[in-house]
Amino acid sequence: MTTRLRAIIELVLAAAAVIGCVLSWLAADSTADVAPVIAGEPSKTSTIYDPSLITLSLLLVTVAGVLLVVGVARWRRVS
Repeated sequence: MTTRLRAIIELVLAAAAVIGCVLSWLAADSTADVAPVIAGEPSKTSTIYDPSLITLSLLLVTVAGVLLVVGVARWRRVS
């Protein structure tokens, strides 16, 4: 495998990890109805975040960053 091809693969994988990060982050929140604190108040909604999806999102953005740095460094070394 040539160095340039490996750099391209790393950059494509970094882009895929960023897309996965965004999708995971967008899927992490949901809304839930919250009971009123005082009788007579209307019920409210609250946002609930799924910790496993947020952790996945942070892991994917870290992997994307590492792949981006390695891919760009390899690309510049070839040029």
